[in-house]
Amino acid sequence: MKLSLEIRNCGDVVIVHCQGRIVYRDEAVALSRLVGEVLANGGKVVLDLSGVSSLDSAGIGELAFLHTWAQSRNAELKCASLSPVVRDLLGLTNLDSVLDIHPTLDEALAAFQSAGVCADC
Repeated sequence: MKLSLEIRNCGDVVIVHCQGRIVYRDEAVALSRLVGEVLANGGKVVLDLSGVSSLDSAGIGELAFLHTWAQSRNAELKCASLSPVVRDLLGLTNLDSVLDIHPTLDEALAAFQSAGVCADC
């Protein structure tokens, strides 16, 4: 199954629902192109990975690249609702300790809200 990307906005956050495979060639490139456009302007993105059925080294590389790109542009990238396959692969590669991962989409969205709150104010 090829990668299908569905975009929706939730306030100033762009949610990208991924369905299918994030693998070498068209799928990984499509994800980078779409997310890169949002991140280029300092945007906020949540990747909903609940529908991802497979991920190869190119897909893992794209996730790492997008994370680095977001940091260099003062943008924010969060991953949510990892499928078991994705969760296992990110754990094996230790990328789960680098990416901002949340168990659910709602928790990822809430993390954007709480990031703007100052606990000392």
